[in-house]
Amino acid sequence: MRHDCIVQQAFFDLYQAASEEVGRLVRYWQLGLVVETEQIKNTVTDFIEDLSGLPDEKPILARLLAMTLRQPASDLNGDRLMSKVSIRFFDDREVRAIWDDEKSRWWFSVIDIIGVLRATNDYEKNRNYWKYLKAKLKRENNQLGSVTTQFKFTAPDGKKRAANVLDYDGIIKLAKNFPGKQANRFIEWFTYSNETIDGKSKSKAYALFESSIIESIEIGTVKGLQQIHAYLFGGLYDFAGQIRTLNIAKGGFHFAMAKFLPETLKNIEKMPESTFDEIADKYVEMNVAHPFVEGNGRSTRIWLDLILKKNLKLCMDWSKINKKDYLSAMEKSVSNPGQIKFLLQSGLTDRINDREMFMKGVDYSYYYEQENELSE
Repeated sequence: MRHDCIVQQAFFDLYQAASEEVGRLVRYWQLGLVVETEQIKNTVTDFIEDLSGLPDEKPILARLLAMTLRQPASDLNGDRLMSKVSIRFFDDREVRAIWDDEKSRWWFSVIDIIGVLRATNDYEKNRNYWKYLKAKLKRENNQLGSVTTQFKFTAPDGKKRAANVLDYDGIIKLAKNFPGKQANRFIEWFTYSNETIDGKSKSKAYALFESSIIESIEIGTVKGLQQIHAYLFGGLYDFAGQIRTLNIAKGGFHFAMAKFLPETLKNIEKMPESTFDEIADKYVEMNVAHPFVEGNGRSTRIWLDLILKKNLKLCMDWSKINKKDYLSAMEKSVSNPGQIKFLLQSGLTDRINDREMFMKGVDYSYYYEQENELSE
C-alpha cells in the first residue's frame, strides 16, 4: 500500500511537471512551434528517464500528454506562420535559424550545428549524436542537457519536423563542448558573421520583402537594378547604386569596359523579357556588364526574380541550384548560356508571394558570393 502511495505521488509530481512543460510548449506553439508525434515522444521520454519504478505509468502519461497536446489548432493559434527562416553557411553546410518576434532573437537548429561541428551531413548520425550529448550534459547538470525548445524545420525526407533549437548564447556554449580547430573556427565565424558588410547587407535584403521600397523598384530597367543595389549596400559602400567608372576583372575575365558601359546598359535594358529564354538572356548580359564595383550578383539575382515575377508569375528557388554548378555555368554563359538557362529553369517556382521562399533566396544568393577560404 505504501509503495502504491509512493508511486502515485511520484506519478503526480511527474505529471504536474509535465503539465507545466506542456503549458510552455503551447506558448512556443504560438510562436510557430509545431507539436508532432515525435515531439510528444521526446517530451514524455525526457520526464520518464529520471523516474525509476514506474514502468506501468509510461503509457498513461503518454496518453495524458497526447490528449493535452491535441487541442484544436485554432485554440492554440497553431496556424500562425513562423516569422523568418534564415540559412547561413559554414564550410558549405547549412545552419538554419528561425526568428522569434516575441523574444526578438534567432533560434538555431541544434542538429545543423552538430553537423557543422562534426563536419558531417548525415542527418541521422547528427541526430543520434545530439541525443547522446544531451543525455551526457544532463547527467553533468549542464543546462544545455535540458533543452526543450523546438521549432519546425524541413527534414531530409522533405517533411516538416520539430527539432531542438538554441539561441545565440546557447550555440556558443554548445560549440565549446567540441574542442579543436573546427569548433574555434565556427565560434569565430558565428560571432562575427553578422558584423561583416555581407552580414549587414543581408539583413537589409531580408527586410526588402515587407518593405514598401520593393513596390517602387522599376522592374527590368537599369534604374531598377541601381535601386536594388543602393538599398542593399547603402551606408556600407560609398558607391552604392552608382554605375562604375573603372574597369574590373574577375578570374582573368574582363567585364564590360567602363567607357562603353552606359551604352551597353541601354542596349540591355531594351532587350525583351516576355519569355523565359528572353529573361535569361537579359540576366546573362547584365552579368557580363557587371555595372557595379561590388555587389553585382546579389543585386542582379533579386532583379531577375522581380522580372520573372512580373512577366511569368514565377520566381527562383535558389536552394535548388548548387553553388559550384551555378558559378561554373555563369562563367561559361559568356559564350554558351545553355547551362545557366538549364539551371535557372530547374529552379523556377510559382511561390512568388511566399516569404520563406524570398528569405531562402536571399540566403543562397549571399552564399554564392561567400569566399571559399572559410573551408581552408
